[in-house]
Amino acid sequence: MLRLIGVFKLLKALLILAVALGVMRLAHGDAADVLERVTTELHIDPEGRHVGRIVQKILSLDERHLRAFSAGMIVYACVFVVEGVGLILKKVWAEWFTVSVTASFVPLEVYEIARRPGAIRIGALAVNLAIVGYLVARLRRRPAR
Repeated sequence: MLRLIGVFKLLKALLILAVALGVMRLAHGDAADVLERVTTELHIDPEGRHVGRIVQKILSLDERHLRAFSAGMIVYACVFVVEGVGLILKKVWAEWFTVSVTASFVPLEVYEIARRPGAIRIGALAVNLAIVGYLVARLRRRPAR
Protein backbone atom coordinates (compact mmCIF):
# COMPACT_ATOMS: atom_id res chain seq x y z
CA MET A 1 0.00 0.00 0.00
CA LEU A 2 2.88 2.35 0.80
CA ARG A 3 4.28 1.99 -2.70
CA LEU A 4 0.82 2.57 -4.21
CA ILE A 5 0.55 5.87 -2.32
CA GLY A 6 4.06 6.73 -3.52
CA VAL A 7 3.11 6.09 -7.15
CA PHE A 8 -0.05 8.18 -6.65
CA LYS A 9 2.09 11.07 -5.35
CA LEU A 10 4.45 10.77 -8.34
CA LEU A 11 1.52 10.81 -10.78
CA LYS A 12 0.18 13.96 -9.09
CA ALA A 13 3.66 15.48 -9.41
CA LEU A 14 3.74 14.70 -13.14
CA LEU A 15 0.31 16.23 -13.66
CA ILE A 16 1.21 19.39 -11.75
CA LEU A 17 4.53 19.65 -13.57
CA ALA A 18 2.78 19.34 -16.94
CA VAL A 19 0.37 22.14 -16.00
CA ALA A 20 3.26 24.27 -14.69
CA LEU A 21 5.15 23.87 -17.96
CA GLY A 22 1.99 24.74 -19.87
CA VAL A 23 1.56 27.91 -17.81
CA MET A 24 5.22 28.77 -18.43
CA ARG A 25 4.57 28.34 -22.15
CA LEU A 26 1.71 30.83 -21.85
CA ALA A 27 4.08 33.33 -20.24
CA HIS A 28 6.42 33.13 -23.23
CA GLY A 29 3.87 33.55 -25.98
CA ASP A 30 0.52 35.01 -26.81
CA ALA A 31 -1.63 33.40 -24.11
CA ALA A 32 -4.88 33.78 -26.08
CA ASP A 33 -3.36 32.08 -29.13
CA VAL A 34 -1.85 29.25 -27.09
CA LEU A 35 -5.11 28.63 -25.18
CA GLU A 36 -7.09 28.63 -28.42
CA ARG A 37 -4.75 26.02 -29.94
CA VAL A 38 -4.83 23.83 -26.81
CA THR A 39 -8.62 23.88 -26.52
CA THR A 40 -8.94 23.11 -30.23
CA GLU A 41 -6.48 20.19 -30.04
CA LEU A 42 -8.24 18.75 -26.99
CA HIS A 43 -11.71 19.34 -28.51
CA ILE A 44 -12.75 21.54 -25.56
CA ASP A 45 -15.27 24.33 -25.94
CA PRO A 46 -13.39 27.46 -24.72
CA GLU A 47 -16.74 29.18 -24.19
CA GLY A 48 -17.99 26.40 -21.90
CA ARG A 49 -19.00 27.31 -18.37
CA HIS A 50 -15.96 25.94 -16.53
CA VAL A 51 -13.33 26.23 -19.23
CA GLY A 52 -14.42 29.75 -20.16
CA ARG A 53 -13.99 30.89 -16.56
CA ILE A 54 -10.52 29.35 -16.34
CA VAL A 55 -9.48 30.83 -19.70
CA GLN A 56 -10.61 34.29 -18.59
CA LYS A 57 -8.69 34.03 -15.33
CA ILE A 58 -5.54 32.94 -17.13
CA LEU A 59 -5.84 35.72 -19.71
CA SER A 60 -6.14 38.27 -16.91
CA LEU A 61 -2.67 37.37 -15.57
CA ASP A 62 0.44 39.17 -16.78
CA GLU A 63 3.74 37.42 -17.59
CA ARG A 64 5.17 37.99 -14.08
CA HIS A 65 2.15 36.39 -12.41
CA LEU A 66 2.15 33.46 -14.85
CA ARG A 67 5.83 32.81 -14.07
CA ALA A 68 5.22 33.05 -10.32
CA PHE A 69 2.24 30.69 -10.56
CA SER A 70 4.29 28.24 -12.62
CA ALA A 71 7.21 28.39 -10.17
CA GLY A 72 4.87 27.70 -7.24
CA MET A 73 3.45 24.70 -9.05
CA ILE A 74 6.95 23.36 -9.74
CA VAL A 75 7.80 23.63 -6.03
CA TYR A 76 4.53 21.85 -5.18
CA ALA A 77 5.37 19.09 -7.69
CA CYS A 78 8.82 18.70 -6.08
CA VAL A 79 7.16 18.12 -2.71
CA PHE A 80 5.10 15.32 -4.27
CA VAL A 81 8.24 13.82 -5.83
CA VAL A 82 9.99 13.76 -2.44
CA GLU A 83 6.92 12.15 -0.85
CA GLY A 84 6.50 9.64 -3.66
CA VAL A 85 10.11 8.51 -3.87
CA GLY A 86 10.42 8.30 -0.08
CA LEU A 87 7.26 6.22 0.19
CA ILE A 88 8.28 3.91 -2.65
CA LEU A 89 11.60 3.36 -0.83
CA LYS A 90 9.60 2.71 2.39
CA LYS A 91 11.35 5.44 4.37
CA VAL A 92 9.83 6.31 7.75
CA TRP A 93 10.70 10.01 7.29
CA ALA A 94 8.60 9.99 4.11
CA GLU A 95 5.61 8.66 6.01
CA TRP A 96 5.91 11.49 8.57
CA PHE A 97 6.51 14.04 5.82
CA THR A 98 3.49 12.84 3.84
CA VAL A 99 1.25 12.91 6.91
CA SER A 100 2.40 16.46 7.72
CA VAL A 101 2.04 17.85 4.21
CA THR A 102 -1.21 16.08 3.35
CA ALA A 103 -2.87 16.91 6.68
CA SER A 104 -1.83 20.55 6.38
CA PHE A 105 -4.03 20.94 3.30
CA VAL A 106 -7.17 19.39 4.87
CA PRO A 107 -8.46 22.70 6.32
CA LEU A 108 -8.08 24.36 2.93
CA GLU A 109 -9.89 21.49 1.22
CA VAL A 110 -12.74 21.68 3.76
CA TYR A 111 -12.97 25.44 3.20
CA GLU A 112 -13.13 24.96 -0.58
CA ILE A 113 -15.85 22.32 -0.20
CA ALA A 114 -17.85 24.67 2.03
CA ARG A 115 -17.44 27.46 -0.52
CA ARG A 116 -18.21 25.44 -3.63
CA PRO A 117 -19.07 21.79 -3.01
CA GLY A 118 -18.34 19.33 -5.76
CA ALA A 119 -17.71 15.64 -6.27
CA ILE A 120 -14.06 16.14 -7.25
CA ARG A 121 -13.31 18.25 -4.16
CA ILE A 122 -15.07 15.81 -1.86
CA GLY A 123 -13.28 12.88 -3.52
CA ALA A 124 -9.90 14.56 -3.16
CA LEU A 125 -10.56 15.21 0.52
CA ALA A 126 -11.65 11.60 1.05
CA VAL A 127 -8.50 10.26 -0.66
CA ASN A 128 -6.24 12.58 1.35
CA LEU A 129 -7.96 11.67 4.63
CA ALA A 130 -7.61 7.97 3.78
CA ILE A 131 -3.89 8.44 3.07
CA VAL A 132 -3.35 10.34 6.33
CA GLY A 133 -5.38 7.78 8.29
CA TYR A 134 -3.51 4.85 6.80
CA LEU A 135 -0.08 6.40 7.40
CA VAL A 136 -0.90 7.49 10.98
CA ALA A 137 -2.16 3.97 11.80
CA ARG A 138 0.99 2.50 10.24
CA LEU A 139 3.26 4.84 12.19
CA ARG A 140 1.44 4.10 15.47
CA ARG A 141 1.91 0.34 14.96
CA ARG A 142 5.66 0.81 14.51
CA PRO A 143 7.56 -0.39 17.60
CA ALA A 144 9.33 2.34 19.61
CA ARG A 145 13.11 2.30 19.45
